[in-house]
Amino acid sequence: MNSLTGTRTLVRLALRRDRIMLPVWVVVLGLVPASTAGAYDQLYPEAKDRASLAVGGNNPAVAVLYGKAYDLTTAGGFTAWRYGVFLGVFIGLMATFTVMRHTRSEEDTGRLELLSAGVLGRNASLTAAVLVSGGASILIGLVQVLAMAGSGLSATGSLALGAGVAACGLVFTGVAAIAAQVFTYSRTANGVSCAVIGVLFLLRAVGDSSPSAQWASWLSPIGWIELSRPFAGERFWVLLLPLVLAGLLVAVAFQLQPRRDVGAGLVPPRPGPATAAAGLRSPFALAWRLHRGPLIGWTLAMLVIGGVFGAIATGIGDLVGSSEQTRVMFERMGGAQGIVDAYIGALGGIYGLTAGVYAVQATLRMRAEESALLLEPLLATKVTRGRWAASHLAFAILGPAVLLAAVGLGTGLTYGLRIHDVGTQVPRVLGATLAQLPAVLVMAALAALLFGLLPNLTGLSWAVLTVFLLITLFGPILQVSQAVLDVSPFSHVPKLPAAAFTATPLLWLTGIAVVVFAGAFAGFRRRDIG
Repeated sequence: MNSLTGTRTLVRLALRRDRIMLPVWVVVLGLVPASTAGAYDQLYPEAKDRASLAVGGNNPAVAVLYGKAYDLTTAGGFTAWRYGVFLGVFIGLMATFTVMRHTRSEEDTGRLELLSAGVLGRNASLTAAVLVSGGASILIGLVQVLAMAGSGLSATGSLALGAGVAACGLVFTGVAAIAAQVFTYSRTANGVSCAVIGVLFLLRAVGDSSPSAQWASWLSPIGWIELSRPFAGERFWVLLLPLVLAGLLVAVAFQLQPRRDVGAGLVPPRPGPATAAAGLRSPFALAWRLHRGPLIGWTLAMLVIGGVFGAIATGIGDLVGSSEQTRVMFERMGGAQGIVDAYIGALGGIYGLTAGVYAVQATLRMRAEESALLLEPLLATKVTRGRWAASHLAFAILGPAVLLAAVGLGTGLTYGLRIHDVGTQVPRVLGATLAQLPAVLVMAALAALLFGLLPNLTGLSWAVLTVFLLITLFGPILQVSQAVLDVSPFSHVPKLPAAAFTATPLLWLTGIAVVVFAGAFAGFRRRDIG
């Protein structure tokens, strides 16, 4: 038996376990660029519209978010600018979650140790995870190339963008592989890997927005996507950088693998106190201990994201320019009372969806505790099922409110500072973001209902959220019917501050969430544990 024995079996097992999530990643990330390319001629039909777009795209505040614009006069150049950076971030998240799910998470649950008792090589688990993540990254890039070329874009530019995104995924596969060896728990390793993605995004943002710091973009794999210049005089040699870096990172991960025990990391966790603190003697206190790290991290990230989007708000008029179609798109997403207010209203939907990701994550923490066999010992005490579930769902309900407040504060503060009107803009934007909370609660309630009735299908929560995301973000761009838009609860939220406030849809959404939560509690009380 060699160190790779059993790799093929683990790859098949990983693909079976990810038979829902990986196709979702591939389809969404693979087809998004082509869908935008198809809408370019409708959004910017005239030469003057494209000239205005080019002016707005070169705004340093806009470059922080979207990256440097090389050629916005063509559909391909617009697609690469509009989505290149975001595709790099999201494929990094896909790679991180995939690697962790099949390495560190398997060790956390003890499944890898059980498998290792059979015929399994020491490096089989890591190799399988790298192959699945790397293969998914390459497949996403291939789908992008075929979809964009099929929509009429240049084959050379399509290849440059697809290859750049795929190579970025390979880099973050290596980052996650190293984190899985260094840290003992999957949550820590996931958090560190995501923090690396955030730091590299900020490096790219600094380089793209500051002429004196352009070198910073060369330090980021996310920046290498745009530096390869898809659809703008392609520089394929830049793509050698992520390929070499990915190879080095994976090699380091395999060198670290034999230096630790199964289930342990190179960095040992801090020993806990000999006795539990007095405040850690209730289900809510335990839930706070489990949720506080992610909640704090999410809150800080949302505050920063809000600040970035708020800084861009003053330049949104340049981006829209004289394009009536683009103005209509923003109005469909965010209301019709002024382009900046429409932009802030559109941001509200994006913020709500982001808070929905946290809400689902916090809700499914209950399933993780149950799967890890940590729930039964608690229920063997005087703790009831309802009390335990309520302690976790409190964070699925209150956590999104905190996140929406943080992102609203960041957006309102930076936008208010730029127009010298903080006192007015902060409460206006806060109201627009907090109005998304009822829709987020519906999403959390749906995840809780799956946990309460069909715990083995809780992963469908992510599929439902993905559908809502696609409808909310791309429905207005693709000009789908209102009936399709209404499928998403986020489409029913008043598009503040551009639209008039109406409480009726918010009350309906809140009522639906309450009813669904009640069904979740009832189902959880009656089903078997495990």
